[in-house]
Amino acid sequence: MSHLAVLSIDLLDVEPRVHRKITVPLDIRLDRLHLVIQKAMPWTNAHLYELLIGGGGWGAPDPFYGSGGPMDASKETLGGALAGSRRKTFSYIYDFGDGWDHQIKLERTLPAIEGSPRIELIEAVGRCPPEDSGGPWGYMEMLRILSDPDDEEYEDTVMWMGQDYDPQFLDQASIKNGLAGLDRRWMPRKRTPRRP
Repeated sequence: MSHLAVLSIDLLDVEPRVHRKITVPLDIRLDRLHLVIQKAMPWTNAHLYELLIGGGGWGAPDPFYGSGGPMDASKETLGGALAGSRRKTFSYIYDFGDGWDHQIKLERTLPAIEGSPRIELIEAVGRCPPEDSGGPWGYMEMLRILSDPDDEEYEDTVMWMGQDYDPQFLDQASIKNGLAGLDRRWMPRKRTPRRP
């Protein structure tokens, strides 16, 4: 029987809080887990990433780094990495320039129910910062500027983020649809026996 992992994801060092709770198959490959996190936040998948679980780091292999870079995320599963580390909390870093650090906690596992979604949004709080907004420090500074129309950078920031940017606004329907699309795409196919 396959199992699901209930993951709690928090984007660190930003206020207001950005939090997601999702389910994924426990045997999901780590490169696919990266794509699930991208949809759940949502990010745009425009930068490199690394999942740090125990003493290991997994991401997109880069021949430039050789053995010093992350291990190939397509070669390990979430369950395998967690079993090897004996930990329930790990990190996901996205965009090494901006340094978006996410803390992920395995809250529990539960049996998968045939016909039910495997990849699903359970809970969402707060809007994900815009891409390329300078990491947590840059994003917090932009929010400060948006709250002060007298700031000399106010007009430029409004042009970049929008006059009505709301860090609490969240399009949950879009996130749910994106995750459902991944779930359908990766659904195991029933094999039809070959005729002799």
